[in-house]
Amino acid sequence: MPPHPEPPALADRLADLIGHACPPFTVEVEKGAIRRFAEALGDRNPIRHDEDAARAAGHPGLVASPTFPASFRLPGDPPWMARLDRSRIRAGEQGFRLFRPIVAGDRLTCRLTLTAVERKEGRSGPLTLLVQDLDGHDADGAPVFTNRRVAVHLGAP
Repeated sequence: MPPHPEPPALADRLADLIGHACPPFTVEVEKGAIRRFAEALGDRNPIRHDEDAARAAGHPGLVASPTFPASFRLPGDPPWMARLDRSRIRAGEQGFRLFRPIVAGDRLTCRLTLTAVERKEGRSGPLTLLVQDLDGHDADGAPVFTNRRVAVHLGAP
């Protein structure tokens, strides 16, 4: 009897989805959301809480924290996450690139893309890193931010 072949690694099974972008979704940036996010961070910068202070600093309204896009959620799961055991997923690193400040009243079109899948060995076994970029553009189509986040899948598939 021949040995059972080893199932393909998760990274190999997800490779066909690298470069796949989910349908765009819209985020309307609200004053209350900016304030609540700043409060959760302990950020007391007045441009995040006081509209007069934001305008005095040259902004049209309250200014969101640079990490504010972390709160933007895709409606539903991206197809690459549907293939995973959610109990094995952990948050990895996250990074932000802002092209301009996000302000109250912005209407942002966002799109999530799977940009890379990597397999690594951890202390307790295999890890699969899913690198995802969330890009946001304003009403004129100009880029506003990119939020790169890494999801870590623990263990064998």
